[in-house]
Amino acid sequence: MSHSRKTRVAVLIPCHNEAVAIPVVVRDFAAALPQARIYVYDNNSTDGTMAAATAAGAVVRRQDLQGKGHVVRRMFADVDADVYVLVDGDATYDAAQAPVMIERLLAEQLDMVVGTRVSTELEAYRHGHRFGNWLLTELTGRIFGRTFSDMLSGYRVFSRRFVKSYPARAGGFEVETELTVHALEQHMPVAEHPTRYAARMDGSQSKLSTWTDGWRILMTILALTKNGRPLAFFSLGAVACMLNPCCSRFRCSPPMSKPGWCRASPPPSCARPSCCWRRFSWSAG
Repeated sequence: MSHSRKTRVAVLIPCHNEAVAIPVVVRDFAAALPQARIYVYDNNSTDGTMAAATAAGAVVRRQDLQGKGHVVRRMFADVDADVYVLVDGDATYDAAQAPVMIERLLAEQLDMVVGTRVSTELEAYRHGHRFGNWLLTELTGRIFGRTFSDMLSGYRVFSRRFVKSYPARAGGFEVETELTVHALEQHMPVAEHPTRYAARMDGSQSKLSTWTDGWRILMTILALTKNGRPLAFFSLGAVACMLNPCCSRFRCSPPMSKPGWCRASPPPSCARPSCCWRRFSWSAG
């Protein structure tokens, strides 16, 4: 990497209960980027992650607010560098690609390079995660622009300009969505770089909940759409309301004779009543 002597590189590793994998991650990135400073931010681990990261040679700090988004926000605020490498602490990403991604960021004057996951190992993805990633990436692409094929990758390289302008709000795993949309909304120069994605080591477990975190990511997309693409949000809101199960039991009062807005009270069991009255075109009765 020709720029390594001039450029301050920081490797940022958010971590929660990865005592098995974190020494491997720290050592691999230290070997790939010998002049980089490696930071591990521990997020309330209970398995000795901090001690393992310290022994491996990382600068170790804590973030007590639980959630990956909170950790990323703290890292971006604390660490001063010219180039930032953000990677998960589960040893699934290929550290050898980091110099190539950094070189591309600098040579092409980019603000973000996303490590697009390439894997032939079935164990690398939990059931439903591959489809969920495709679905959410496709939705974001339709709204904000088709730039990325792997929006939820946890392996990214950033410019200082990106890190210090990022308006962090996310608290959990929706942070990748927020990072992606920030780049698209600001029309930043970005790129993708294919990188090997491996199965987790024995003893390392994913903290991502397929349905709970998937729903939070979807809600983040809708919230960002509301702020940045209000017309698209209006269309998405109508579709979301049509999919709301409680609305199928909704009846307008008085009955409507033609399509339109309905503001009558939903059934008492409805979990999201504010959605129902936004839904279009109930039939009479």
